[in-house]
Amino acid sequence: MDKNGRLGGYPFSLGEPFPVNPRYVYLCFMKMLRLFTVFFSVAFGNMAYSQSGNVVGEVRMQTKKLEKAVDTKDESAQADSYYNIGETFFKDGNFRKSEEYYTKAKTIYEKLDDRPNIEKTSRKLAQSQEKQNRITPAISNYSRAAEVSSPKSRVLNSNDATRLSVSSPEAKEEAIRSNIRLNEKEKDNGALATSYSQMADVNIQQNDIPKAEANLTSAYQISKKEAPQQALEINRKLTDFYVDHRKFDKAIEAKKKVLEENFVKENSKKEVEQIRELADIYIKKNNPEEAIALLKKSYGIALEKGHTLDAQKSVRKLDSLYGISGNTDASVRLYRDFLGNLPELVGKDKSLVDEKVLEDTEQRITQLEKEKELKDELIRKKNIFNYGLMAALAILTALSIFIFRTLKKVQVKNKKIALQSLRREMNPHFIFNSLNSVNHFIATNNELEANQYLTRFSKLMRGVMENSTEDFIPFQQELDLLQNYLALEKTRFADKFDYQIEVDESLNTQSLNVPGMLVQPFLENAIWHGLRYRTDKGFLSLRFEKENQQLKIKVEDNGIGIEESKKQKTEHQKARKGRGMKNTVERISLLNDLYNQEIECKITDKKNAQGVAVEITYKLMNK
Repeated sequence: MDKNGRLGGYPFSLGEPFPVNPRYVYLCFMKMLRLFTVFFSVAFGNMAYSQSGNVVGEVRMQTKKLEKAVDTKDESAQADSYYNIGETFFKDGNFRKSEEYYTKAKTIYEKLDDRPNIEKTSRKLAQSQEKQNRITPAISNYSRAAEVSSPKSRVLNSNDATRLSVSSPEAKEEAIRSNIRLNEKEKDNGALATSYSQMADVNIQQNDIPKAEANLTSAYQISKKEAPQQALEINRKLTDFYVDHRKFDKAIEAKKKVLEENFVKENSKKEVEQIRELADIYIKKNNPEEAIALLKKSYGIALEKGHTLDAQKSVRKLDSLYGISGNTDASVRLYRDFLGNLPELVGKDKSLVDEKVLEDTEQRITQLEKEKELKDELIRKKNIFNYGLMAALAILTALSIFIFRTLKKVQVKNKKIALQSLRREMNPHFIFNSLNSVNHFIATNNELEANQYLTRFSKLMRGVMENSTEDFIPFQQELDLLQNYLALEKTRFADKFDYQIEVDESLNTQSLNVPGMLVQPFLENAIWHGLRYRTDKGFLSLRFEKENQQLKIKVEDNGIGIEESKKQKTEHQKARKGRGMKNTVERISLLNDLYNQEIECKITDKKNAQGVAVEITYKLMNK
């Protein structure tokens, strides 16, 4: 207080007269202070740690990267942004926020099975939780980091998990010493300072005061160059250690050294905090005069630099000291000065703006996450619909294919049954015509020829019956049947025709397969409807030729021809519907459908001679 009654040269006097009772004014100001405190608690209640412009700028930059990563669906980049935001809060001492963002990053890294980043993030997450004294989840995350890390990092993380798990000071000390050796080898000063600080905790637990002091001092000296925030935390732990052991002078000396550090001098907010902590040491030392002087200084710097909450904290501590000494007038003037400077103070306070920007930025992150969740949900529902539709189409397609194949099989089976039926239908027709021949021999009392005919006929019928169940038979068997058939007909119509069978030498009669009894109806027609009506002996020619990959069968006769045969038919014959040729045409159609044989049949009257020419072609089929 100067000679004018002012506090430390600041613009309020302790000697000015008041028109009202000082006690009443004091109570009014206390009410106003409570209202002010409530206002700031509501408006800035979440600002438990200092927030610099650098923190806000870094978070905003990472938020932009996060937004881009969400738009491009780059999950790895999203996790990186969350991790970097967590790092920013961790370095600023806001461990609750750092834990929140490390957790988000770890969740994505786990999904991507990115083991190096899982290890890195799990360790930082464990450190954030340990700073908040959340030991159980910290142990879990140190253990997870050990699971996915390299051998060297595995030892480091396992040591930290052990340090938090065991109760024995000796076991804790051994784990910390192992980490110190590793950190010294890797020249990781930040981690080394942390290990020395942890060792000091063990020393305190062992009541080894000199070692605890030495380790805390070492931790501070290492960290102050590279990790100022960590250095401040270690200094606070050191001064608390001194105060707990009533070494106030050492505590004051340690705190004054911090105030001389450049990273404190260059940061007015940290300077105000450290001055206030030094004042707390003097209060515990029972030296309120020095404490008041320091609190006035911290209050003055806070007013000058625009640190509203720090100014409020200094005012409240000063008020508490004035209250203890009963100096109500000083308290009233202090509050009058504070309230008078409050509008200008709030106007200069960039931290309030930064906090609002940071709050808006985090709200944007939350909005991005909700939008991502909504998009993911829409994509999931769309995928479910698409997969369901695809499954339905697949089932429908499979069902259609099954039905088609089933119908195809039924059609093929029906065609085979029809083909078999037609093939069997040929036998009664052939047998009927042959029995007519036998009847003719008997009627003419030609028993010898009848017996010979029946012998050949039985042989022919045996061959026909043996092959009646097959759609295709060996060419040699078909050739034998046709030769036998023509020999039988020659027996009956000996004076009506001669015949000749020619087979291309390039045809393999043993390996070639042909439809059974396909040619016989054409031979029968040539004999019965053409050659037998000649007045002189005719001629029947049957030739088998190979042309490219096709078998060409030619049946030629010099009978009366198709048109003349029609003219000579009786009314009874015209009324009868012949089945032989119709049956053969249907068989050809079915064989083409079932076996893709491309069988073609042409029947024409010869142009320059009497008789009929038949030409049958189809693909060669080997066994």
